[in-house]
Amino acid sequence: MVETENENYLNPEGTGMLSIDECINLLIFLFQLRNLLWSTSKHDVYLMQNYSVMHWSSLLGKGEEVLNVARPLAPTMKYPGSASQTLSRVQISTMAVRDGLMAAGGFQGELICKYLNQPGVVFATKISNGENAITNAVDISYSPTGSMRVITANNDQQVRIFDAKSFVCTNHYAFPWSVNNTSVSPDDKLIAILGDSPECLLADAQSGKVVSNLKGHLDYSFSSAWHPDGRILATGNQDTTCRLWDIRNTSQSITVLKGRMGAIRAIKFTSDGRFMAMAEPADFVHIFDTQSNYGTCQEIDLFGEIAGISFSPDTEALFIGVADRTYGSLLEFNRKHYHHYLDYVL
Repeated sequence: MVETENENYLNPEGTGMLSIDECINLLIFLFQLRNLLWSTSKHDVYLMQNYSVMHWSSLLGKGEEVLNVARPLAPTMKYPGSASQTLSRVQISTMAVRDGLMAAGGFQGELICKYLNQPGVVFATKISNGENAITNAVDISYSPTGSMRVITANNDQQVRIFDAKSFVCTNHYAFPWSVNNTSVSPDDKLIAILGDSPECLLADAQSGKVVSNLKGHLDYSFSSAWHPDGRILATGNQDTTCRLWDIRNTSQSITVLKGRMGAIRAIKFTSDGRFMAMAEPADFVHIFDTQSNYGTCQEIDLFGEIAGISFSPDTEALFIGVADRTYGSLLEFNRKHYHHYLDYVL
């Protein structure tokens, strides 16, 4: 049993803090971008610090630089048909880590890919050369055939899909508005596409064909996440709400969750689907118990811009990146359990 109604639901780890105040100028350069933190285990977190991607180990109690994007980035491999090129002094706007691959986007339309167990970067390119070509989001997923792919969402109104083995752009889709976020369903068949529009789209992940239009939000959308069961999609919007959609009937949202002050910039589910967290641009993170039909919520009230949120894969920890000149930090919260003996008996 997990307590979710008060501030004791998650315990801050006093020893698990990493100052990230050096990256303030980068993190708040563009207000709506808040995916600069990723947890790959309860003890391993990747985050931006100035012009570096850092790996923080809570076991070792220290951080280590994984990638420095201030220096020239020359890809270590050349792939036929790919548009790989050398980049330098990249300002990271978003990042994702999955199964040993890190993908990061830049404010000038860059895409950088790196295998965490190999030195250097395996792929780097400018996927768009427009004046306002920011890479707003990157997503790492698998196709129905099992091949890994990297999906980018850009201000140039394009979604691009790259094969993560050859790093060739295998498909791209155009939309009438800047694309701020994409997320692929757990069965890898559907992709949610959100941007500078009140409407959110559901498309076939292979063909890009729009299969459903989700209407209900009042402003631009910036975040989305799928419940692990694949039936519920959560979307976050500038209208300060997160809407939940049952993809079996998308005529209207089934639940509207309200933030306190700002837009919903990041949404994450635990891998077991028990909890959903949503973050505002600053000060507030809300955690909902999905088993209570999202009726039970704990609010984490902190101070500073929120650089990202991430649950550990084992669901035992929630990490929050705080960007503030005085209180900048990486906060770790632990899931609190009760009645361990009874749990094991059951």
